[in-house]
Amino acid sequence: MHVYIDKITNEHVDKEITIKGWLYNKRSSGKIHFLELRDGTGLIQAIAGITDVGEEIFEEIKKITQESSVIVTGKVSKHPKKENFYELVATKVELVSLAQEYPISKKEHGPDFLLDNRHLWLRSKRQMAIMRIRHTIVKACRDFFDNRGYTLFDSPILTGNACEGTTTLFETDYFGQPAYLSQSGQLYGEAGAFALGKIYVFGPTFRAEKSKTRRHLTEFWMIEPEVAYLELEGIMELAEDFLSYLVERVLDKNKVELEIIERDFKKLEGIAPPFPRISYTEAVEILRKEGINFEWGGDFGAPDETIISGKFDKPVMVHRFPTEIKAFYMKRDPKNEKVVLGVDVLAPEGYGEIIGGAQREDNLDFLLERIEEHKLPREIFEWYLDLRKYGSVPHGGFGMGLERAVTWICGLQHLRETIPFPRMLQRLYP
Repeated sequence: MHVYIDKITNEHVDKEITIKGWLYNKRSSGKIHFLELRDGTGLIQAIAGITDVGEEIFEEIKKITQESSVIVTGKVSKHPKKENFYELVATKVELVSLAQEYPISKKEHGPDFLLDNRHLWLRSKRQMAIMRIRHTIVKACRDFFDNRGYTLFDSPILTGNACEGTTTLFETDYFGQPAYLSQSGQLYGEAGAFALGKIYVFGPTFRAEKSKTRRHLTEFWMIEPEVAYLELEGIMELAEDFLSYLVERVLDKNKVELEIIERDFKKLEGIAPPFPRISYTEAVEILRKEGINFEWGGDFGAPDETIISGKFDKPVMVHRFPTEIKAFYMKRDPKNEKVVLGVDVLAPEGYGEIIGGAQREDNLDFLLERIEEHKLPREIFEWYLDLRKYGSVPHGGFGMGLERAVTWICGLQHLRETIPFPRMLQRLYP
């Protein structure tokens, strides 16, 4: 009976099952082989004694190399030391395909070597754990919004307009006219919110940023809720509920994986509303008190975000940024037009911005004014302007970079480990 490793329970103890997978590791002691097997769902140790498998199979096992594909049959027993862990006393070991010498060994490898071999690096215990946590977070994103009555709204990947600025667009030819890979689904999400009330866009986005920092990828995934009649206060409440839900789900579903990657649970267990909220101006004061000569009106860099977020043990919400440094669609504060009704959520432990959101400009004349200030071609935004012509309402939302959230929740040093095949500056292989 074929059973996946993660489905083995007490009910299988003393029963014969079959594992179909790969040899993750192997050691031998006299007349016993200890085979660590993986099948994509987990790891299990199979004990192959010469008296159980026979001398012929025992000798064949000696030749089986790391990552060879194998089918192992045996009787399940409880692990002698670990609760809810099991072992397999093998009676049969069948080699499916003998692997060549595996290039990734236990010794330390540099990041370039590991990225060149990313298709194989994904098989490591650590990378498998990260991918499972990513899966949990993706499902939790969908569950959070689905359970609240939001509708998934798919935005196009090919688009004729920019959302976050024209300097970071990937351009391609679209039957003789220029088209761009989407930087964000937000503008289309606004159309969805005006049709369906509350929606979320979830898909890949692209930024041609020439950045080599640990926080940047050129291709990443974003989840972007957009809600009619939602203003800044509601946006911040939605963001803190959302992030708290994601952390709670990972703590519930992925304790084993968090242990594998050596994540400190305690730094996640206190992530719950309310989150601290400070204005941009208050954030600038924090930097100045730390001896940073920061001028009001500038945008925060990664070191600045690290200092600000370091003052808090939860994500901190920084709101009301200077109008000049924010996107054209953000609504200016009626009480102070020098700032917009926007918010960035900075993760603790120096992980920086993971959410950026805002109330959108709902006044047609003001939006036209902002498009002109940003020197954007009006003609490609005519459809977007229609949203203000036909029943405009206050509305808003945010975008969360999935990989940044995974990086923070996992406690990783670089985004490159959070996505199966990272796309970075000068990294398009494999």
